Parts: sequence; C-alpha cells; structure tokens
Amino acid sequence: MGLKYGMYCIGCCCLLMGLLFVAGVMNLWWVAAIASFILVEKVTKAGPWIAHATGVLLILWGTWTLVPVFR
Repeated sequence: MGLKYGMYCIGCCCLLMGLLFVAGVMNLWWVAAIASFILVEKVTKAGPWIAHATGVLLILWGTWTLVPVFR
C-alpha cells in the first residue's frame, strides 16, 4: 500500500515541483498563486471545467512558445 501511495504522490507532485522550481526557485508569490489556483479548482463546482480550460490554455501557450524555435 505504501509503494502504491508513493508512486501516486511522485506522479502527482513531480510536475508541480518542477513548475515551482522553474517559476523562481520556490518563490513565495508563485507558490501562493499556484496554491490559490489549485484551491479554486478543487473547491468550486466548476473545478473540472477550470482544469480542462487551463490544460488547453497551457498547451496553446506551450505551442506558441515553441513555434519560433522550429522556424
């Protein structure tokens, strides 16, 4: 059971920790902003919609960022 929970925790938090590292080496303001976003996503009824919309926006932003690299 511990191994299963540990693998879930690594899979869940690995990208979040990478994001926090990139966003200013654990800058308190970025941590607060991301925590606030996650709170809104988890507490409101529109949480799944917010998660999907954010995913689409981040994919579009990433694509827009990478397009000049391949020109």
